[in-house]
Amino acid sequence: MRSLREELPTLALLILCYLGFAAVSIGSSTVGPIATALILSVFVALHASLQHEILHGHPFKNQFWNDVLVFPAIGIFVPYQRFRDTHLDHHKDPNLTDPYDDPESNFLDPQKWDRLPGVAKRLYDFNNTLAGRMTVGPALGLWHFYVHDIRAILGGQARMLAAYVLHAGGLVLVGMWWAIWASAPFWTLLAAAYGGMSILKIRTFLEHRAHERAAARTVVIEDRGLLAMLFLNNNFHSVHHAHPKIAWHKLPAVFQSRREEFMRRNDAYYYRSYAEIFRLYFLHVKDPVAHPLMRPGRGNPGNIILPIPAVETMDIVEKDHADVRQLADVRPTRVDPGAWGLLGADPDQSGKEGH
Repeated sequence: MRSLREELPTLALLILCYLGFAAVSIGSSTVGPIATALILSVFVALHASLQHEILHGHPFKNQFWNDVLVFPAIGIFVPYQRFRDTHLDHHKDPNLTDPYDDPESNFLDPQKWDRLPGVAKRLYDFNNTLAGRMTVGPALGLWHFYVHDIRAILGGQARMLAAYVLHAGGLVLVGMWWAIWASAPFWTLLAAAYGGMSILKIRTFLEHRAHERAAARTVVIEDRGLLAMLFLNNNFHSVHHAHPKIAWHKLPAVFQSRREEFMRRNDAYYYRSYAEIFRLYFLHVKDPVAHPLMRPGRGNPGNIILPIPAVETMDIVEKDHADVRQLADVRPTRVDPGAWGLLGADPDQSGKEGH
């Protein structure tokens, strides 16, 4: 049973985020549009991290009121309800990294990779460096994301259309605020939203890897600095996937109390800090674009098979799948690779959008 005291840090950060966004937009005439965009991008990234916390059931028991807290669409590009649906789908851990069934996978089906033209392959390879993920990654992901959603809406998916209608309301709210209180041009707000997505790509860059065991696909980055705070400790990502309902401020302590268990569970997929990740991968590819553990499947040429069992026993930690099960019928099981992804979370098959 969660207490109000346990949820106060989330509520306090949410208030700080909105106050910071308001203060910077009001003061935009003083600092100028470029500085305004740079500073606001930090608040956009924090807001996305708070959206992630809220979709997992914080701070209130009633999810409707949780969702209301992040209704203002300061991140501009991705409807919150779309992020919520795809991210909860992503939490079906046996599907992690599958280009078809994981909405936040950074991999492509090898058969589709082989058919790409050389220019596209070079773009995807660059996107698999941290520098590429931060610069072209948001644009590449949004392109695939919108293409997929437009097709789905035209195909009659009412839930998806409703997500964009709600998002339009959130955009109107933010646009009215900006028009009344900010002196910077609207492109400043768009640049801040893109910058926020760029920051989030640091977190999502290597959250998951290809591995035969689902539990070993999720990383721990033992960072305690500013980026970890901005990401609400989601760098302890293996802990989050094992316990998606645990509040963000408890994740480091849970990891420390059961360090050996989590390291054994994720087969030591571990980095000391984000500084280490920048040093290793800013200009170097971390993973191939084509999924290295996939082989052609039976039936349609596009089908693939992961060499793992469909369900993996959680022998160390127990998961709360309640929020995942409710989304089981939201979309078809398989989607076209390259069509999915959300904010912090990553959306094309090689850099989707996900928080």
